[in-house]
Amino acid sequence: MMMARLQLKTTGLLTTLALSLFLVVAQDSGLPAVVPEREDSEDIVRKESHPVLLRQKREWIWNSLYVEEHKPVPIPFKIGQLRSSKNVEVKKFKIDGEGANTIFMVDEKGDLFVITSLDREEKASYHLTAQMFDGNNQLIESAGEFEVQVRDINDNSPIFPRTYNGSIMERSIPGTKVVEVRATDADDPTTANGEIRYSLTSAGDTSAFEIHPENGVISCRINTLDRETKSQYVLVVKAQDMRGMPTGSTATTSVTITITDVNDNLASFTKNSYTIHVPENHTLNKKIGILELEDRDEIQNKEPEFIIQNGFREMFNVELSPNKDGNLVLKKALDYETKNSYKFTVGVNENMRFTADNSKSAVTRAEVNIKVIDVDEPPVFSEPIYTFEVLEEQMVTQIGKVQARDPDTHNRNIQYTILDKDCPIGINPITGQLFTLKKLDRELQATHMFQVKAQEEPDGLESIVKVNINVLDINDNKPELYVEEIYVCENDMANTVIGTLQARDKDEQLATFTFRLASQNSNFSIRNHGNNTADLIVKDGQFSLDDPKDHSVDVWISDGGRPNQTSVTKLAIKLCQCDARRNPGPCKAGAQRMGVSVHALIAILLCILFILVIVILSVMRKHCQKDSLANMKNSGEIHEQLVTYDEEGGGEMDTNGYDVSILTSACNDGSLLRHPDCLPHPSMYAMVQKPHHHSQPTACKGDMAAMIEMKKDEADHDRDGFPYDTLHIYGYEGPESLAGSLSSLESSSSGSNLDYDFLNDWGPRFRVLAELYGVDGSDYYHQY
Repeated sequence: MMMARLQLKTTGLLTTLALSLFLVVAQDSGLPAVVPEREDSEDIVRKESHPVLLRQKREWIWNSLYVEEHKPVPIPFKIGQLRSSKNVEVKKFKIDGEGANTIFMVDEKGDLFVITSLDREEKASYHLTAQMFDGNNQLIESAGEFEVQVRDINDNSPIFPRTYNGSIMERSIPGTKVVEVRATDADDPTTANGEIRYSLTSAGDTSAFEIHPENGVISCRINTLDRETKSQYVLVVKAQDMRGMPTGSTATTSVTITITDVNDNLASFTKNSYTIHVPENHTLNKKIGILELEDRDEIQNKEPEFIIQNGFREMFNVELSPNKDGNLVLKKALDYETKNSYKFTVGVNENMRFTADNSKSAVTRAEVNIKVIDVDEPPVFSEPIYTFEVLEEQMVTQIGKVQARDPDTHNRNIQYTILDKDCPIGINPITGQLFTLKKLDRELQATHMFQVKAQEEPDGLESIVKVNINVLDINDNKPELYVEEIYVCENDMANTVIGTLQARDKDEQLATFTFRLASQNSNFSIRNHGNNTADLIVKDGQFSLDDPKDHSVDVWISDGGRPNQTSVTKLAIKLCQCDARRNPGPCKAGAQRMGVSVHALIAILLCILFILVIVILSVMRKHCQKDSLANMKNSGEIHEQLVTYDEEGGGEMDTNGYDVSILTSACNDGSLLRHPDCLPHPSMYAMVQKPHHHSQPTACKGDMAAMIEMKKDEADHDRDGFPYDTLHIYGYEGPESLAGSLSSLESSSSGSNLDYDFLNDWGPRFRVLAELYGVDGSDYYHQY
């Protein structure tokens, strides 16, 4: 009985719960809820969730409208009916909205049909409106809205949108997250069709990892992950909808998990002992061998530290190589003759967070044997650099020794050589003793640096060392007077200081200068201050610019050194007119002390030599031009004309051509003036003389001789041009001409002081010329 009552109550409770659930679903979806018809009620109240509205009175009555997706539609199937509570005969129904008359259609009875298959993933609901008309095609009630919802079915499988990979450090604790996978399902996520569950399949390695069924997070499940044992895991993840029920659709994907490395293995020597052969001349701080290590960790996690046995750390060192092995490095030079082998131990250690996997099997100590190989080495100098001191101005035979030895057991002899040319230092090739080849001058060069080569005999290896010679100073330079221009005023009185004397010394030694007059001076004196300066003082005043005497003093200077050096310098003093403040005005320059340096003398001599060379070249050039001119004259190639003007209108008949070279020859040696007796006679120009006193009219001194002399003089002094041996005779024509008459006849008989009888001796070719100058014809031809 109790059981029956319990069942009845349960049935009632379920009915009430189902009804309430239906109402809520209807309200959430926006559809009118189907309520039982009641004859005593005209209002239908529908509750909605967001927000709750109180609907107005409506006469529409219909069932819930739902349609299942992908339902086959060979013929249209009914999903509901449109009806009203009004007792009116409906003749016609009309629907509008999404899918109206294409997906949904209504008949005259108000039955709503679906005429095609629907897909919820494309569209989950359709909003429509409905209208009812009477037989007169009058609208019975205003349009009502309703919604057709597409019910979801499990028609889509889960999909993994991408591939997933992850990594985790070895020795991680359980629960460490590795990667999260996520699948998607196009079905309704609010239903079981879209709810996905994840799992690992046996197709993958599930020994070390697990996955959360709801969120897809893969995590570590053990604490013994070891990269050196297994560095990668491949998992197969399955995603299943319907909350993982066997009826749900599934999808799978593979996830690769990489185990990353940590330093959990000790570095271990590959051998218990290492033997290394090293030549004795091996370069310092360079690798001599490799201590190989074995470490299963990746190279970035290898952190070995090497420890060398005490007593050998100054000689050797171990450095990390790029691949984290140990490079044995030489720190000090080896010498086979001193020690030919070394033996020591090297340890290796690492700082680790975990207990090493190979802590019991790692080799952390090894023995190292170094075998030194003998090589032929060059000579070794006793010093890396030699420095000696030498006094200047002295020949030194023993400056110091440069010594080298053969480090090999052969102990060969060494020969020394200075490599620098023009070095003033010599060296003994056997002993290495240095000496001077000439006296050194510190003022010219204070330090001499050169290189000495030591070579094993014969023609063996060689070494080079640097040698510095510092030249020591001696007091070998005379002091030099250093003073500004000094003047004395006309009105300077006795004890007036007219200047301060100072001195210079090229020597390095500290000098103590003393000044005094080298000779007595009636006008001036010197007063020492004791601080390397002195005053020049007027001894007897009252000077005058009219005094022709020049003023000067001879200053004697001592530098006080050892040996003591002195000098005497003549100091010129100007005499000036000064104002009350002793500012100089017009001055009379004193006798200047002239001095010419060697370089100035050389320059002057070079200038004089240059001038002499120019003068010699000019004379030689002039002489050559004269010789050339004489050769040209003697060659007979120069011809000019003698022009006479005996009448007007003569034209070219007044011109006769003559070989002027005959005149030139006559001028030079008088060969054409020789008489038949072949005796030498005076030249043509010697025969031109004043006429004898007789009745014959004589020609005045014409222009011909003067012209010839002028041309001759021009030819003698013209270095560039050739002379023109042309004789022109100009008479005088017309009394009003400033030039006078140009008549050759008049000019020949106008009281010339010259006698031209010598033309009779020149032969028939000068007949016309003789007639022009009034030579008697009988005299002209008497010798022919």
